Amino acid sequence: MSNKTVFIVRHGETDFNRHGIVQGQGVDTPLNQLGRNQALAFYRHYSHLNFEAVLTSKLQRTHQTMAHFIDEGIHWEQFAEINEISWGIHEGKKGEPSMRETYRDLMTQWNSGNLDARIPEGESAAELGARVEQFVKHLRAREESLLLVCAHGRTMRALICVLKDVPLTEMNRFHHSNTGLWQVQQEDVQFNFLAENDTSHLSAFQVEGL
Repeated sequence: MSNKTVFIVRHGETDFNRHGIVQGQGVDTPLNQLGRNQALAFYRHYSHLNFEAVLTSKLQRTHQTMAHFIDEGIHWEQFAEINEISWGIHEGKKGEPSMRETYRDLMTQWNSGNLDARIPEGESAAELGARVEQFVKHLRAREESLLLVCAHGRTMRALICVLKDVPLTEMNRFHHSNTGLWQVQQEDVQFNFLAENDTSHLSAFQVEGL
């Protein structure tokens, strides 16, 4: 089994992010101007690295975040396993008080171990974790030594749990920002974290007006 370094990035900002509208996997929104600037800042900061493949979800906000790398001709693959969680009947709606209360109750259930709880018509934490585990199995088997992955907030929380080998009840400990970077080094079967939600690439380019 080859050792490898994996850069895991959350997508850039969308208008739905900005206005507090629930996205999930059923809403395929594009990046807004700030999101495109965040993507460019990330690219400028890390374009000197020789990434061997770009792995994204099947949603366009991850494709657009990685577009500068993809346009370079770096090998690109899409995985439904790292699509955002389905938030069911909440998707496409602005977070009203009743929705926020339902969400808080769901988080309480997940934190206490009821991983089968879900928003009506949505996906449970257990289902999210199962597909993320499939992606990690694929990640382990790849032969490249430097990979770039772009996914979504809740999915990344689950992904970090799997990589750290901690239960999904720990998901809410892990924070994520738009284009926040988690850098992971695989050594045999273990994953070691070198960076967690690093956004230094954004402050580095503020002077350029991004």
